[in-house]
Amino acid sequence: MGNLWSNWPMGGFANELIIFAGWSFAIMAFIIWSLVWKGMALWKSARDDSRVWFVVFLVIHTAGILEILYIYFFSKMSKDIRHKN
Repeated sequence: MGNLWSNWPMGGFANELIIFAGWSFAIMAFIIWSLVWKGMALWKSARDDSRVWFVVFLVIHTAGILEILYIYFFSKMSKDIRHKN
């Protein structure tokens, strides 16, 4: 009898569909990751009245890297500078 998919003309299509589903999941996870960090950075830069950072985050897509740097490093530096004056 053999493999059920071996005689079916679209057996290769089933494998391609499984691969596509895996890539689709990875792409969706990447999009969600990016949107979460972008949203948090946009919110924080708007609350800190950092207009330049807000525009940078809005225009440039960095997969969350620049947003993470802003949230954990640059926003704290700007707060320290403001409190010293």
